[in-house]
Amino acid sequence: MNAQRITGPFLSVFRIVIGLLFSFHGLGAIFGIMGRTEPVPFGEWPGWWAGLIEMVCGALVLLGAATRPAAILASGAMAYAYFVVHQPQALFPTQNGGVEAALYAWAFLAVAVLGAGPWSIDALWHRRSAEVVPA
Repeated sequence: MNAQRITGPFLSVFRIVIGLLFSFHGLGAIFGIMGRTEPVPFGEWPGWWAGLIEMVCGALVLLGAATRPAAILASGAMAYAYFVVHQPQALFPTQNGGVEAALYAWAFLAVAVLGAGPWSIDALWHRRSAEVVPA
């Protein structure tokens, strides 16, 4: 099988899964669902704002809409979470509980660099704009 044929669909599936899982974190923080017992109090820094970023950016990445900007914001938020919340507790991610934040930061950076893939709203918009040729 030609690797080029599966690269685009694999990238799309990777983006969808990462976006879905990330949005679950945000839904839990904002609404107290998805395994959380109660929401983070409205406007509380940084938890509520992180939850909002997770929910919105996760949904955008999941759908593949404005994927690169959403992935950059999500990656930065997770890098912030790692270096401000986790890293001061211990040097290594396995010691400081920051493995998840580090993985999300790198996964979203990969999505930002590689794009949304063919199964995305971004790709649909790009195809439609390419079809409309000004007269």
